[in-house]
Amino acid sequence: MEMQNTVKSASRISGIALHSGARSTLRILPAPANTGIVFRRVDMPGAPEVKAVAQNVVDVRRATTIASRDTGAFVVTVEHIMAALHASKVDNAIVEMDNVEPPIADGSAGPFFDMIQDSGLEEQDAEAQYWTASAPIVFEDGNSTLALLPADDFKITMTVEFGVTKLDTQFLSCVVNTESFANELSRARTFCAYQDLKQLLAAGLTKGGSLDNAVVLHDGAIICKDALRYPNELVRHKIMDMVGDLFLVGKRVKAHIVSVKSGHPSHVRLAQAMLAQSAGK
Repeated sequence: MEMQNTVKSASRISGIALHSGARSTLRILPAPANTGIVFRRVDMPGAPEVKAVAQNVVDVRRATTIASRDTGAFVVTVEHIMAALHASKVDNAIVEMDNVEPPIADGSAGPFFDMIQDSGLEEQDAEAQYWTASAPIVFEDGNSTLALLPADDFKITMTVEFGVTKLDTQFLSCVVNTESFANELSRARTFCAYQDLKQLLAAGLTKGGSLDNAVVLHDGAIICKDALRYPNELVRHKIMDMVGDLFLVGKRVKAHIVSVKSGHPSHVRLAQAMLAQSAGK
């Protein structure tokens, strides 16, 4: 029988938040069995909490935002830390933050994943819970198509295309586990098209963005501070995002997801459909 896990000890990371440009500190703390993943805003009066579940998603533009209507707590850009927790098989943790956003770090899930691995896991006295499919789930969402199929492991097959350069049409099929996440997904950085970046800057966003933590698509090229970490880094980052977004079902996932040009809106819609299937709706 596979058991639930929490982190063995507290860990901490500080840095610049992507959109606000403010200094942010995030701590991952142990939590009792059956807690799930809970974000705590220590910068708000009373340190309110919000549970990381699909029912609490309130915005999917550019990132996944969760909020509690009961406590008033809200957190922007949860997908990278959620991906690191999911891949590490951390079922229960308190993610403590002193800002609305976590540090963007290097734009990947790698720093969060490393924190968890350095901390280690503490096995708990409760059985691990997996979300498994009773039937396929298929839908189109704008230009995106998603198909979820029953499977004995967690696998994502994805194609992306952004139309800025010939290099941004990319494909990868990957079984997701702790080892493959470490080697194939965790270091893939966030990215955006230059045209979108101009609009975000004009709106007062991405104040903490730079080539230290992002890849930019512009004028037929892929621009980054150093070389690409993977030849198909864009699709690997999108798969990493999906690993985090689907952990919003509140359980580890076993399914094969086939995705064409998906993003946070379709990922969260899929997570909500998965929960509806489990509830028999």
